[in-house]
Amino acid sequence: MNIVIVGLGVIGGSFAMALNKVGYKDVYGVDVDEKTLKKAETLGIIKAGCTSGEKFFEKADLIILSIYPKLVARFIEKNRDNFKKGSIITDATGIKGMFIKDIMNILPEEIDFVFGHPMAGREKKGIDFATDKVFQNANYIITPIERNKEKNIKVVENLAREIGFKIVRRITPEFHDEMIGFTSQLPHAMAVALINSDEENRDTGSFIGDSYRDLTRIANINEELWSELFLGNKNNLLKAINNFELELDLIKKAIYDDDKEKLMEFFRKSTIRREKL
Repeated sequence: MNIVIVGLGVIGGSFAMALNKVGYKDVYGVDVDEKTLKKAETLGIIKAGCTSGEKFFEKADLIILSIYPKLVARFIEKNRDNFKKGSIITDATGIKGMFIKDIMNILPEEIDFVFGHPMAGREKKGIDFATDKVFQNANYIITPIERNKEKNIKVVENLAREIGFKIVRRITPEFHDEMIGFTSQLPHAMAVALINSDEENRDTGSFIGDSYRDLTRIANINEELWSELFLGNKNNLLKAINNFELELDLIKKAIYDDDKEKLMEFFRKSTIRREKL
């Protein structure tokens, strides 16, 4: 199978490494950065690379898009005449609702776009931080649409399992975006707010333990990507933030009221929920 990865950053580069590790040798890379392409070729994780990709797309059985959300529809529109008939396209984008309809309006009938989301990543960006280990035992979500062919969905599912994902499941694009707003985007918003709420010029680093370190790890954030993700899923994210604020207000009120029993009730509830999770 000829595979083309578009975007060899931390996720695209990790895909290339993982595919190479399990024996896929006909993997090609497309990236706007020549240094990134050269590194991928030097590492031996792609067979060849280029900045445009037209010559790769016409022979590709599978194209994996690891690019920013706003670039996905533009990519399809620009290359719609270059794709091999019967090929599969999938993506690694963290939200779906903002572009699925646009893509369906411009995607050729003979091309199948199976929308996917590897629930794995790193706070750093670029191929220097790519690793095949990031996918091991992680979750992979597929959001099928009506025009997808079952055999093509299975190709993406099987490949995800082959490169290390433990749980691969199908959900609607709408439910995907709702859940991602809560499980991914809300924690990132919390981490950013937490670290930005610190008082300036304090030697905070001398006082942190695992709690602060773990909670703020994802505050080291790709600002361009995550601003697109937040705004592209704003209604779901705002709902998640509002629900979180309500719970935080309950804790704050219990502290104001010196209500130890209420605090213990909240802590017991969270402990039970975390253990079930």
